[in-house]
Amino acid sequence: MTLNTLILCPMLYLTALLRLRGGTEHRGRVTRIMNTLAEGWIDNNNRVLDLTRRLQITTSISEPLHRDRWYLVFSNHQSWTDILILQRVFRKRIPMLKFFIKRELLYVPVLGFAWWLLDFPVMRRYSREFLARHPELAGKDLEATARSSQKFALTPVSVLNFLEGTRFTPGKHAAQDSPFTHLLRPKSGGAALVVNTLGEGIDSVVDVTISYEGPLGFWDFLCGRTGAVTVEARTFPVPTGFLGRDYASDADHKKAFQDWVSQIWHDKDAALARLGSSDGNRPRTQ
Repeated sequence: MTLNTLILCPMLYLTALLRLRGGTEHRGRVTRIMNTLAEGWIDNNNRVLDLTRRLQITTSISEPLHRDRWYLVFSNHQSWTDILILQRVFRKRIPMLKFFIKRELLYVPVLGFAWWLLDFPVMRRYSREFLARHPELAGKDLEATARSSQKFALTPVSVLNFLEGTRFTPGKHAAQDSPFTHLLRPKSGGAALVVNTLGEGIDSVVDVTISYEGPLGFWDFLCGRTGAVTVEARTFPVPTGFLGRDYASDADHKKAFQDWVSQIWHDKDAALARLGSSDGNRPRTQ
């Protein structure tokens, strides 16, 4: 995987230079080439995994998916392994997954710059304490996300949002006093901005639930200790009443959107209880 990254990322960097000149149509073509290179990186990673370990992934997808449409993808988040699993399951089913990343991840060697060039949406979250000291920055994190999302109109894309905003741990769950048994509280602002930016261009939401039988750590996955993985996906449309509404300034819309996300999360919580998994709160399946 490391060699794959060191070979393909420089190719991606050089291709990105072509976007510096030309109009919107030209930039769209270059973006599609860059996506193809990134998907080649994913394919090579999958080949390495096939050669080095036996993956047990059970997949259930409620509706047919398409490569030439726009999707908003929700998923629970437990480990860095989630990304490899999602890339494997949805490769060639939907456009390339581009997930929300924390600003700090842009400084990950090699990959951070590649994510930025590929227009992965960047989230910079400010704490309440920080905003109390710097009120002029209120809403700036959402504005930055909106600017990132505008680039998605150029070519079909699947925008992946881990709504919990961080990986699940029993400690984080307890600190949040989460109302969900198997999930952290969801954050809906980023998803609302994608809906506001892409509007009717979003074909549907793909709601994904990932359940692990064994240890969740990324190193455990690389060592083949993760065991069976179950991925369930269901699709449904974005409510038409959400289109053209401003999440930041429309209190009624914000409440309705949060209630919608909360119901999705209650359904996911029930699915995880049914599937069973090893996150510290979930019963293990026998």
